[in-house]
Formats: sequence, structure tokens, C-alpha cells
Amino acid sequence: MSVGEMLAATVPMARTLNLEFVETAAERAVVVLPDQSAFHNHVGGPHAGAMFTLGESASGAIVLSAFGDQLARAVPLAVSAEIAYRKLAMGAVTATATLGRPASEVVAQLDAGERPEFPVTIEIRRGDGAVTGEMTVVWTLRPNG
Repeated sequence: MSVGEMLAATVPMARTLNLEFVETAAERAVVVLPDQSAFHNHVGGPHAGAMFTLGESASGAIVLSAFGDQLARAVPLAVSAEIAYRKLAMGAVTATATLGRPASEVVAQLDAGERPEFPVTIEIRRGDGAVTGEMTVVWTLRPNG
């Protein structure tokens, strides 16, 4: 099962919004929110809450891709999130997530018995390429036990 399939199967909001996991790798995750009138706002574009969920889901996809091999000893958890809505979003929007620290540094902290935190940055773009939102989600790997 791919990371996208796993997220769609285990995260009800990802299923509800019909998110499309286009790319899920340790270096980058790309997720699309299709244009769906059920999730529009008052001006006919994707609702801010749907865009937040899109960005958070893209960040989760990259975290699982980068640290999936650590799940036996640590649980990934979102610590905080911040989003800025830059331009009006209309139609389908795409979130692209990137890790803010090398995965090897994060794992080294975990190896040292620490609870690492690391940012994931996300850009949300509409079909014409314009950036409609920017988001940062800070994640941690909480050691089991």
C-alpha cells in the first residue's frame, strides 16, 4: 500500500475531501484537492478549512514517506501549524510539501533519545501556478514507551 493509499484509508478527512496523492516521497509530497462544490466557500473557491486540510495532509504524506521506517519506535505527531492565504484560490488546488530539515538529522536526534521537531513547508497553488497559500506544519517523532 502506498503512503497516499494508507492516508486515504486511515484518515477520514482525506477521504471526505477526495484528496489525490499524486507524489509521496521522502523529498517531496504533492497532493491535489479537486474542485468540488460541496467544499466551496462564499466566493466559489475551496474553503479555507479544506485548503488547511490539504496542506496538513501533504505534510503528513512527506513525514510518513521520510520516517515510515521509524514507526516501530516513534509516532509522528503535528505540533503546530500556521497558514497564510495569499491569493484567491479557484478550481482544483495542489499542495507541495518539503521537509525543512534533513531526515538524517531528525533520525539522529531520535537515536540520541531526544524527541525531535522539524518543520514541513507547504505551497498551495491553483491551476495557473499562482501561490494561493503558504503553510508550515511543525512535526515531532514521539518515542514509543
